[in-house]
Amino acid sequence: MQPDQPDIIAAIATPPGKGGVGIVRISGKNLAGIANAILGGLPKPRYAHFARFSDMRGEIIDEGLALYFPAPNSYTGEDVLELQGHGGPAIMNLLLNECLNCGARMARPGEFTLRAYLNQKLDLVQAESVADIIDASTSQAARCAARSLQGRFSETIDKLVQSLINLRMLIEATLDFPEEEIEDLHNEAVNKQLAELKTQLNDILVSAHQGYLLQEGIKAVLVGEPNVGKSSLLNQLAEDEVAIVTEIPGTTRDSIQKTITLSGVPVHIIDTAGLRETSDIVEQKGIERTQAAIRNADILIRLTDVSRDETHVKSKAMQVFSDDKLHINVFNKIDLIGLPARVESHENTVNVYLSAKTGSGIDLLREQILHAAGWQTGQAGEGLFMARQRHLEALKRTQVHLDKASEHGEQESEWVLLAEELRIAQDALSSITGRFTADDLLGEIFSRFCIGK
Repeated sequence: MQPDQPDIIAAIATPPGKGGVGIVRISGKNLAGIANAILGGLPKPRYAHFARFSDMRGEIIDEGLALYFPAPNSYTGEDVLELQGHGGPAIMNLLLNECLNCGARMARPGEFTLRAYLNQKLDLVQAESVADIIDASTSQAARCAARSLQGRFSETIDKLVQSLINLRMLIEATLDFPEEEIEDLHNEAVNKQLAELKTQLNDILVSAHQGYLLQEGIKAVLVGEPNVGKSSLLNQLAEDEVAIVTEIPGTTRDSIQKTITLSGVPVHIIDTAGLRETSDIVEQKGIERTQAAIRNADILIRLTDVSRDETHVKSKAMQVFSDDKLHINVFNKIDLIGLPARVESHENTVNVYLSAKTGSGIDLLREQILHAAGWQTGQAGEGLFMARQRHLEALKRTQVHLDKASEHGEQESEWVLLAEELRIAQDALSSITGRFTADDLLGEIFSRFCIGK
């Protein structure tokens, strides 16, 4: 997705719709032609100038501010011109079209930030954090993305990469010059450095997972038979009357989603159609959507009506789903039989007893949702940085190859294999910041940006 660098690109950089101010952003080499046509000349660099924006016939399109940032001191590292006018869609489109008439082309999604990355104004993590700030759904996620934009995540990765390079250098020097003693390198020293690398990597992985949850949120699906209280539980968690609640089985025939925030983490709660055998075509369609939601869920919240005395029985509909998903067993309607709200934790199971009607035990469930997803409240502070799925995958690949490296660290006869595993681990880690990144990955990343960014 690399752009043709000589091209001049232009786009509206403000959101669609009406607003007090709208911005058209232009980037490329030698913007004097466009500036002369629209403004009558290039503005003084880095000063806001009041100007009238004209078309090719000399008619006034709008008036506002013009700002010029010559390369390399701009967002993209190229010459950048920003035209700030009134934020009406018609005015913005007229101004953009005039830029296109003067030789610019329409920017592709994310192309301004891609050029910033290619011109080494940002690394790949920082570039991604631009989109993460825009997409942040909570204030904590926004702060986390801002830390990544400032380079906190990149600095952490770069330090670990440098430690890997240092160890590789010593090992490969020992292999190339066996008659020399390279800093008294021996099995114990190698294993000690590998252990330190693995500890540092694990700390980064934990923090990155926290940041990933802040950005992507948690998909929690409410499943169970009809009339066990799924809709009532959704309303309690959302603290709003989101779903219709009746005594009639099969009331919920389609999935209902509501996003809530727990400790700054977005949680996407999905209420689904009750699972049962039915001949109703509409209800069958709802159950099919329930099955699809279950496949895409991070956590299953499996509801049972505790007052029915069937707490240890799975219906035929529930038996079709395996236990490989993270799940929380919720025993609802404790108010009907006088049970207290509580949590029971077993080896691989968590049971929450609550009342969706009265709200007793709802806070216990909120805590268990975060715990099941791996959220660690004590780490939700300044140390977090935004992370994406590809970052987690790269960190896990690094972890796998460091583990393999440890297996070869015991015997010097296997240090050739050790050196190769460290090289692969370094490549995986460097792909996070873009030091080692395939072009097709760049295309995938920047295509998801909005146009004008």
